[in-house]
Amino acid sequence: MSFLYEFDDADAFRTGAVGEPGQRTFFIQIKADGRVLNVKCEKQQVAAISQHLRNLLKDLPESRSMLPDASLQQKDIEVDFVLGTIGLGYDRSGMRMFIQLDELVIGDSDDSETEMTAMDEDDALDEDDALAGRVRLFISPEQAESFCNAADTSVAGGREPCRWCGAPKDPRGHACPRMN
Repeated sequence: MSFLYEFDDADAFRTGAVGEPGQRTFFIQIKADGRVLNVKCEKQQVAAISQHLRNLLKDLPESRSMLPDASLQQKDIEVDFVLGTIGLGYDRSGMRMFIQLDELVIGDSDDSETEMTAMDEDDALDEDDALAGRVRLFISPEQAESFCNAADTSVAGGREPCRWCGAPKDPRGHACPRMN
């Protein structure tokens, strides 16, 4: 699938998870220009985006504005694409965060094994090659802070770790390698 969305000022940048702990699916939801995009992603990707945004926010003056709600607004989510590569930055002149989300591309390698890669803007493409989708958006520091808070809640809402081995405990039982 090939697409490019560019949103100069996103109305909302949200995150959350759907499902029971151990079976959750994580999403990033973008609302801008009258449309909503749902990006399926990994828990670690949400945590990494949050960590990087918090590092950027540390260098900015504290906001006094009310934080928008950054939790998912719908639980019946239709996926627009699966997240691959992530790009983050700060626009000093506009005092806002820049986020680029690239679609995960699954292609065939020369040895017929499946490999996962995200397309880079500089990659040369033939007519037969599939173009990856890309979303570029700008968010305010308040939206970034709110996203980080929602990400913390979503990431922490998983299964409790085993105190002996650190692996997540399955509600149906846990076979701890350190206790066996």
